[in-house]
Amino acid sequence: MVLIATMIALTGCAAPARVGPGDVVASMPVASAASVTPLSMPESTTPDLAQQVLSNLTVDQKIGQLLMVALTRGNSPSGLADLVSHGETTGVLLLGNGWGNDAVSQAVNALLQQNADQPVGLYITADQEGGKVQRLSGDGFDRIPAATVQGTWTTDDLTTAATKWAQQLSAAGVNLNLAPVTDTVPNSMRASNKPIGALQREFGSDPDLVGAHAAAFIQGMTAGGVQTCPKHFPGLGRVTGNTDFSTVGIVDSTTSRDDALLTAFTAGMAAHPAMVMVSLATYSLIDPDNPAAFSQIIVTQMLRGDLGWDGVVISDSMDAAAVKAIPVAQRGVDFIKAGGDIAIFPGVSDLKTAAAGIKQQIDASPDFAALVDAAVLRVLQAKNAAGLLG
Repeated sequence: MVLIATMIALTGCAAPARVGPGDVVASMPVASAASVTPLSMPESTTPDLAQQVLSNLTVDQKIGQLLMVALTRGNSPSGLADLVSHGETTGVLLLGNGWGNDAVSQAVNALLQQNADQPVGLYITADQEGGKVQRLSGDGFDRIPAATVQGTWTTDDLTTAATKWAQQLSAAGVNLNLAPVTDTVPNSMRASNKPIGALQREFGSDPDLVGAHAAAFIQGMTAGGVQTCPKHFPGLGRVTGNTDFSTVGIVDSTTSRDDALLTAFTAGMAAHPAMVMVSLATYSLIDPDNPAAFSQIIVTQMLRGDLGWDGVVISDSMDAAAVKAIPVAQRGVDFIKAGGDIAIFPGVSDLKTAAAGIKQQIDASPDFAALVDAAVLRVLQAKNAAGLLG
């Protein structure tokens, strides 16, 4: 697949154009871009609305916009009632495969009722990738093939399919899909790469193909009314361990700051997703001392600086084995300091502990408080694009 000509410049090239979820691309020769309506901010609601909402939020509500909680299939949304009704979470991630339409509708209706008195709408979120990672299924949802199959389709066909999948998600109340996987897995590592290759979650082993298909998937989801999130920057294709479950095999000693595999992410970002997810692996050639989500080099200098990403940065699950050694109260603080915005804490208890840690740091540091405000503004701008403000 031909590399997208409009990609943002990598390290060592000319200063990159800033890329965010509301930008418009002058030329995007992937997947019939002319037929795609981007999820950009409506003309009647300018970015000033996000700033206005920010100025009226309490400190606790600001912190809430930076923390996402999970609802596991089979659990009642009433367990999240207090958190949601007080604006202490930016949204709810539907966890576990097997969510049917009735269960989703009941959960979404309950969550929206709990959130009714809050000034900011909720992200209702799922991992709807396809293959072994498809949270919503059954009546009303297509069976989505694995990404390895999607990667064999033309980009036009993938955009068309993703548009339909997004329409199904939107009809169920889901407005954010934590997809597509934009990691490139070398052919030699497909079997040994536990988080991606072994589960057939990658579009392919060529970063040009991966980037083009990630962009096509994002464009289709956008056309269907659902925001997206390419993941797991700067890539999980060269590790052997799964950061969710293991502390072994989660150091990437190959990926560099100007690595060729990063072109897949620049292509995905050029299609204007709402956010980019940062991994919890460690990249020894870039920052050997910190997992990516806690690395200012990777999040601020590399993703935001080298690659020009201006939008929301979201973490992988902060209850993962990869970060268990770091106190829960410190994880959200370290993520924000690195340049991140939304941290996923699946459990209510951990989320509240993380919130308390962030609040303590706000009280102690005006500089950190300014980072929080900047992060919240990015989240509100993305929610504005999704129609969740006003």
